[in-house]
Amino acid sequence: RPSPEEALQWRDSLEKLLQNPYGLASFCSFLRSEFSEENAEFWVACEDYKKTKSPVKMAEKAKKIYEEFIQTEAPKEVNIDHFTKAVTMKNLVEPSPSSFDMAQKRIFALMEKDSLPRFVRSEFYQELIK
Repeated sequence: RPSPEEALQWRDSLEKLLQNPYGLASFCSFLRSEFSEENAEFWVACEDYKKTKSPVKMAEKAKKIYEEFIQTEAPKEVNIDHFTKAVTMKNLVEPSPSSFDMAQKRIFALMEKDSLPRFVRSEFYQELIK
């Protein structure tokens, strides 16, 4: 469990929140309660994808991420604009570590602007900083 000081830093930094295993778990629980956990799950999947070294594994993961989060009617479709979706699809013709960068940045910005302020106001977070 993080110290209240550590948890306080999450108010100003979604990055610190997502990099902390406890912070990520808390944030995901909160998003689940709001029915928007796909954003954090997509972000985590992209982070994992970028660490993939094998081109074969990278292609497999890219396909899985695309099918789970990007394609229209995907089970956990994330909310990205058509331009970002088109760029991402083009990037997947030859998967590289940066294939999902634009989409991941969009989702990060969405969570930062939208979900993080609600999380910070939630009782869950308020308990952490006591």
